[in-house]
Amino acid sequence: RMEGFGRYLMPPGSEYRGELWDGMFHGKGILLLPNGGGYRALWNRGVPSQAKYTFADGLEYEEEKWRYCDGYDRRFYTEICTGFKPPGIAQLTNLDPPKIIPEGCYDCGDGFYNPETRVVVDYQHKFLRNADDEEHEWIIRNCRKAWDIIDEDKPNP
Repeated sequence: RMEGFGRYLMPPGSEYRGELWDGMFHGKGILLLPNGGGYRALWNRGVPSQAKYTFADGLEYEEEKWRYCDGYDRRFYTEICTGFKPPGIAQLTNLDPPKIIPEGCYDCGDGFYNPETRVVVDYQHKFLRNADDEEHEWIIRNCRKAWDIIDEDKPNP
């Protein structure tokens, strides 16, 4: 069994870096996710405590004092850090410029969704998962579609 400090690679692209004991995450370590986020924790026999999730853009999730997208302040994290764009130029996602959505697909936040195949791929077009009926319906109702994109770089006259 693995013990000491090490790296443990998991499909589909997650990686643990940290202390191991008896083949389990044990001690300080971080679980790096394929989307660029990370889950840093103090692990006790595989169970995390004193944990903090950091999104790929650097935003840290705080369960007690979460103020991001709370209904009062609807700015994206990049807008909080760098300010708003000039009037008439919309920022549609936290990424600026946003990813170009492949034809017939949706941007579901961690990648692109093809409703014909019901497959979600990451932004590098690597397989993430098959969407169940509930996720399919949510994506169709809520996410940006390739065919709805307008030229957001030009302000209205």
